[in-house]
This record gives sequence, C-alpha cells and structure tokens, in this order.
Amino acid sequence: MQELAINGGEPVRKNKIGYGHQWIDEDDIKTVSDILRGDYLTCGPTVTECEKEIAKYVGTKYCTMCANGTAALHIAMLAAGIGPGDEVITTPLTFAASANCALYVGAKVVFADIDKLTYEIDPESIEKLITNKTKAVVAVDFTGQTPDLDRIKAICKKHNLVLIEDGAQSFGTSYKGQKVGSVADITTFSFHPVKSITCGEGGAVTTNDDKYGKLISLYARHGITHDENLMKEAPHEGPWYYEQIELGYNYRLTDFQAGLLLSQLKKIDKFKNRRNEIVKIYDEEFSKIPEIILQKYTEGSDTFRHLYIIQLDLNKLKCTRRQAYDALAAEGIQCQIHYVPVYWFPYYKSIGFKEGLCPNAEEVYKGFLTIPLFPMMSNEDVNDVICAIKKIVEYYKK
Repeated sequence: MQELAINGGEPVRKNKIGYGHQWIDEDDIKTVSDILRGDYLTCGPTVTECEKEIAKYVGTKYCTMCANGTAALHIAMLAAGIGPGDEVITTPLTFAASANCALYVGAKVVFADIDKLTYEIDPESIEKLITNKTKAVVAVDFTGQTPDLDRIKAICKKHNLVLIEDGAQSFGTSYKGQKVGSVADITTFSFHPVKSITCGEGGAVTTNDDKYGKLISLYARHGITHDENLMKEAPHEGPWYYEQIELGYNYRLTDFQAGLLLSQLKKIDKFKNRRNEIVKIYDEEFSKIPEIILQKYTEGSDTFRHLYIIQLDLNKLKCTRRQAYDALAAEGIQCQIHYVPVYWFPYYKSIGFKEGLCPNAEEVYKGFLTIPLFPMMSNEDVNDVICAIKKIVEYYKK
C-alpha cells in the first residue's frame, strides 16, 4: 500500500467512506423520542401497528416482529416443524445465521452451490441434494436480489419441502411483481443498520399460512398466548389469564424500535430510488473495466440492492484481493467482504465440513469486494469510489 500511495500521490479522499450507513433523520428521532415519553417501551401497541404495516407492505396475512434476523430464522425453523434428523438446504454464500438456524433445532445443514453469474443459490444444485430427510430450503436473497424463485418453488412443491426465503437483505425487493415476503411459504427479514430500512436491530417473519402464522407468533413470545381460541384449559379465571402452549423464546421487539421502523418505512421508496441511481452509475462505469466482473441480474427480480459487490478478476491483476482492499482503504474507500463461505469457519469444520464443497461459491468469493452503497451517498461520494477503484485497477493491471 505504501508503494501505491507514493506512486499515486494524494489519496482520492481524506475522510473515509464505509460500505454502508444508516439514514436517520429528525422525523425518526422525534418518533422514538415520543414513544420514550409514552407508556410503553417493549412489545406494546407500536409493535402491533408495525406488524400490520409490514404485512400490508409485503402483502401477507401475518407478520411477527422479533429481535433480529437471526431470531426470525430460528422461529421460522420452529414453525416449519424442522427438528433432529431433518435436513435443510441453503447456500454457503451468506451470513452464518442462514445455516445456523437449522443447527439450532437439531437439523443438518446441506450446502447447495451458487450460480456463478448471479451469485444466488442454484436450483439445479438444490435438487441434486434432496434426500428423504430434506424438509426445507432456505433461499437467501444475496445482495438484495432474489434467486430463481419460480424454479425453487417448483422444486419445493415437487418434493413437499417448506420454502423459507431469507430476505434479510431484500426488504423492498419484488419478484415478478410480488413483494418479497409474500412469495415463499415463510420469509424472514432483518432491520440491521446497513439494511433497506433499520430500527437498530430487529427482524420480522411473514407468511400467508394460518398454521405458520400462529406458530411464529407463539415461538417469538415464550409460547404464551392470551387468545382464548388457542388455549387448552377451561374455564379461564379472568382477563389476566394466559397460557404457555409451546416452548417459545423471548424474541420480542421493543416499541421504540418498532416506532423507528415505521418512520423508516415511510421513506423506503426514497431509499430504494437513491440506491438504484447509484447502482446504475456503478454498472455503467465498472462494466467498461475488463478486470472487474459484475453480478448478473436475476430475471424478474426488481431489486432493492443491499450490497454492491465487484469481483476482481485476479487473473488480470498483479495483486491479491488483500492488496486491493488495503489500497482502496488508503484511498479513503473502506470496503467489506461478503461472505466467507459458511462451511470454511472452524466450527463448521469441527462438525465435518470441508473446503471444496461448493466450487462456484468458493471461486467467486476469492475475488469479492463490497464497495460503498447507501442512500446518503452524494454524487461526489459515488465518483470518489469509482475514481479510487479505477486508480487501483490501473496500477495493478497486467
């Protein structure tokens, strides 16, 4: 990096820009402040309102808010009836929670490979891995783009599998005119600060299935119900009476987080439009550079892009990814890497997984760099990112 700095003179920018950042405005702050001055802090009427608005937005009958995207995946597994002896197929190119959720309920994780062009889970790979123990597929919307959901849904229907869509990165994305959240049997979301909209942490699970909808709500809230239609015992002592009818968890969301999310939801179109503007500029500029490979689009996915990943063609560059990463940091552009293939982690190796399992995922990962993409980026910020990447490529190209 020092050699590049000397060769290139002044960095592109002195103040660093990271790969993601939340947009919190005065309306968001006022909303949270008003709730903090009110009567409810945790799991009150604002959570209920948020569930209704999220369900309305994605077009589902049920929505349960929960503590985070990992909790959402866990209760989705529980609601789907996944347990010991079952197998769950997912992609290794994701955050670890997409696979961990199967382990939480005692099931076995099976990793399907990806499409080398879209980076999404490959339906053909899924079908080859199905056994009589397979019970579910967790299809991850990598970077905010959906995989080929029509094919995956057909495979799941053919083999009587539950399709769980991990939409942690894709809230606001649509597939063939249908909002993510209403396409799969069960969909999970995350509202981490770098996601489409945020409430700090927070998650949600959506479904149109009556059975799943009721179970998801129970598992998120200790397995406890106040609904007389669900209670097992009679007579009831009075209005204070409740029953625990499942072994659930405390995955509840707070009211002030729900308030922040409702405020953010009002700006989602603004956020999506700005991200799309930046993606269009990036696509135009980076498609002209032979040393960079761009993610291809899934047909039918109207994507609210969460991450913008460039894949360095290391056969055309005289550097390692680490060198490029460090060089960009010195230019004021702080990148990230998404994601280390899950089964490469020591824990997964300790339970029997080995490298080489999904060749496509491993190959593309080695060249990945996630570059800045968030709505608050100015055109000057976007131009700085482009200039820095061009500078690095020009310096290192063969």
